[in-house]
Amino acid sequence: MHPTYGHIEKDGFRLRGTVTSRIDSFSDVVFGFALTLLVVSSEVPHTYDQFHQVLLGLYPFAICFAIFFSVWHAHYRFFRRYGVHDNATIWINCVLLFTVMIYVYPLKFLFTIATSDSSKVFTNEPFQLRELMIVYGAGWASIYLCLVALYWNAWRQRVQLDLSPLEVTLTLTRLWDFVGVGGFGLLCCLLAWLLPIDKVGDVPLCFFLLFVWKTAHGFISRRFIDKARARTRPEDLEFFPHEGRSD
Repeated sequence: MHPTYGHIEKDGFRLRGTVTSRIDSFSDVVFGFALTLLVVSSEVPHTYDQFHQVLLGLYPFAICFAIFFSVWHAHYRFFRRYGVHDNATIWINCVLLFTVMIYVYPLKFLFTIATSDSSKVFTNEPFQLRELMIVYGAGWASIYLCLVALYWNAWRQRVQLDLSPLEVTLTLTRLWDFVGVGGFGLLCCLLAWLLPIDKVGDVPLCFFLLFVWKTAHGFISRRFIDKARARTRPEDLEFFPHEGRSD
């Protein structure tokens, strides 16, 4: 008996990882711990000035939370779609989780000073801001390049996973999307290294170009996805062919 339509996403991708694995559980613990480190304060304020500082801390917390949630969601979708647990996936996932953990404080520090008076932070060495931008860009690039590696590893196993033409195309479009997103981290590092020191503070503005990349990538990918859907057998768009298979 075939499983229900609930095992297929709206874009036609059949879900192979519907059962929670130890990799999922361990990863969720790490993501949860990383978010715990972002909490603005564990102590109830005793004065209004302290309360005001807590409120100001909500802005960087919200931004950091949104970034980590997007990474967690990408991680969640990957394991739901492919359900792979090979050694390469485990090691790439470990590198991703390690990067997430060490990225917490630089990210929180960056957005904290972005919503406050940064002149009180960079007082002794003008090159500190350059270093911060490079650390931020490197962390961003590392996270998304790990996601690229996960999708490349899944694409490499496309025959074993019995990916349909549509699923192969969706895998590649997702992979190239993360290549572009991670590339902005490398661009941030390059600009922080090359620009004059008085212009380094404007480097994060390059991330607004992500909207341009997302729009262009989505427009181009849609054409390839439509062609792949036309080449996919109707039964591969309706049923999951390996019900009951365990890795």
